[in-house]
Amino acid sequence: MAEKMKILIVDDDDRIRDLFRRWLERAGFHVYEAENGKKGVAVQQANPVDLLICDLIMPVQEGIETITQFRDEFPEIGIIAISGGGKIGPDSYLAMAEHLGAWRVFTKPVDMPLLIETIKEWERTQRD
Repeated sequence: MAEKMKILIVDDDDRIRDLFRRWLERAGFHVYEAENGKKGVAVQQANPVDLLICDLIMPVQEGIETITQFRDEFPEIGIIAISGGGKIGPDSYLAMAEHLGAWRVFTKPVDMPLLIETIKEWERTQRD
């Protein structure tokens, strides 16, 4: 049997991490969590994952910096950026995330079935 794909969710909102974890585990993925980018990098160093789902607006280390660090240190990992916006709305942040190497972007609230299908699409591209 193939090993479960490992996903790291980095979001400062406990409820969002919990929701994502439940959906992703139900879909058959192994899930790690962190509440900010700095902790996310530590999780990746301790337990390397295949895919990062990263919120963009967080305290301590926000998503743009986290995505940049993951691109530099872990270039093989897939990245999905999520954002509910902020002062300028989510589109500007998500466009910046794509420019910096996010494979896909989602606006909060996230369409979970679509997110899972997107993750499976990324997983298929890695096997080919």
